[in-house]
Amino acid sequence: MANVESEIEALELRLMRAWVAGDAKEAKKLTARDFMCMVGTLPPQLLDRPSFLAGLERGFACTKFAFHEVFVRRHGKSAWFVAGSELELAMGAKLWSGPFLVTGLWRKGTIGGWKLAERSLARLDEGDNLAAAVGKLQLWK
Repeated sequence: MANVESEIEALELRLMRAWVAGDAKEAKKLTARDFMCMVGTLPPQLLDRPSFLAGLERGFACTKFAFHEVFVRRHGKSAWFVAGSELELAMGAKLWSGPFLVTGLWRKGTIGGWKLAERSLARLDEGDNLAAAVGKLQLWK
């Protein structure tokens, strides 16, 4: 049996591939009934499961993705996924691409296995060496 980290990462890849393919049926299999997606726009927007799945078929497209820094941490029957990512999203004719922080809360049920309950997509901005300053706070280095 695979460890939780690799299992969650594989499920994330499966979900992202479904999004690229516009496959709402596959995405539905991987998301919980109470799934919510926070999209990091100004102001932030929330999509429930039916809205997110309909969006995949109606122009909220992911045309490319790549996960870079991947972190998975288990918390009982839940697992938290965080990845620095490169995404190319389209909302109709509007393109939205570049570095993103993608997070997901996965819950393991007794029936159906792991399901994504929460997703957030936030565009990352560079500047002012803030990452280096925060990195200096890490006591384990």
